[in-house]
Amino acid sequence: MEDDSEPEQSSWAYLPDVCLRHVFHWLDDRDRSRAALVCKKWSCTMHSGSLWRRRTITFYGQPSRARTLEFQSALWYTKKFGKYLKHLEIKLLNPSNTPFIKKFQVIMRGLLSHLGKCNSHLVSLSIKYLELDCLIWKNVVRAQFVKNLAAFLKRMSNQLDYLNLKGARITLEEGCQLLNSLSSLTNRSFISEINIEDFFSLHLSVYSSALFHQTMSKFHRLTILTFNYNCISDELLDILREHSSHSLCTLNIKCHIHDPHGQVVSGISWANLAKRAPKLNVNFFFERVMKHDHLARILLVEIPVRSISLRSCYFSDPDWTMRPTLTNLLPAYWHGLQKLTLELNNDHELLDNELLQLILSCKRLLFLKVWAFLSVSFMERLLQNRAERKCILTTIKVRIYTAQDDSTEEERLLADIYRKFKYLIDSELNYFVIIYPMV
Repeated sequence: MEDDSEPEQSSWAYLPDVCLRHVFHWLDDRDRSRAALVCKKWSCTMHSGSLWRRRTITFYGQPSRARTLEFQSALWYTKKFGKYLKHLEIKLLNPSNTPFIKKFQVIMRGLLSHLGKCNSHLVSLSIKYLELDCLIWKNVVRAQFVKNLAAFLKRMSNQLDYLNLKGARITLEEGCQLLNSLSSLTNRSFISEINIEDFFSLHLSVYSSALFHQTMSKFHRLTILTFNYNCISDELLDILREHSSHSLCTLNIKCHIHDPHGQVVSGISWANLAKRAPKLNVNFFFERVMKHDHLARILLVEIPVRSISLRSCYFSDPDWTMRPTLTNLLPAYWHGLQKLTLELNNDHELLDNELLQLILSCKRLLFLKVWAFLSVSFMERLLQNRAERKCILTTIKVRIYTAQDDSTEEERLLADIYRKFKYLIDSELNYFVIIYPMV
């Protein structure tokens, strides 16, 4: 007798669509294309828009065969499913020569043109570390790339919510051209987050540019702005107060030794902005700007500072002292400072007492990262105060520099301290402390 019943199907055939899409989500392009050959249902899943909302395309300056295939695949799928794209990230890694840059520019022209025609969902675009001031960017190629990107931003200006052009290193005129593209349709932009850290070329006094001020006045809904201190002026703070105070939450400000930072900014301008933007928090990142007189001109008491990072990047200056900054400047933020990072080459200056007193005075300090010459006993005193609830730190990351060739004794003392406070560290702290020889 013949069996007319249908053959028993695998349990995969009954997997709900939402679960199948979740499985596809974790597959790379190659595995997705293979899985799509299994059956009609899986092929349909392959074309689910939710799978193609995010895309990263990496341009490798020195590509291997595997990297070339990976790049070609990413590019092909971006074009094929570009209409679904919401978040696009372009990475340019180690560009080596002008021919490579020319190829990058040509491919980007085609990609941006295609997306500009087919996509109406893109809300996030990131193209970091273009370094357009490098010699491998010939003037004609750079100008064409900026023109193509500006045209794309103009098309997307009514939907784009996030733009990251960190490290573009562009001229003032070209930089403002790109930013103005975001408002070219309505003469105002409602993008909410912009990262233009290291966006302009080194040594530019952007703060004195009327063109930059005019450009920034077109942004009316900024919530997060990341940029360099060489852009800060009373005029810019007034513009932010007038146009974005209702939405502004975060300013991330980088101050680098090679960027102009000698301008005078009024504490009144900061106070007026903070008054109109009550949700505002300011995060400062200092790179080799360590001298007290420089910092005192920048770190005004009227600024609602949440985070401060001071990095000397292993540079040592016998004429520089950190003590006045720890005792006079930073305590002004005792009521709001939540995160403190210090990476110092202070081999001529012990700071244990001053640093501990600062930590205890900052009532909201949660995160501490210190790379400096400290005594091991500093950690015992800090943990003892934390155990007594005199501070509320939840993260402690310390690299104790030592000039000793043999750090065995210091490491033993550190291990004893860990055992003494193990109950506290294991239950309440994100804790990482090591001895680091600097010889």
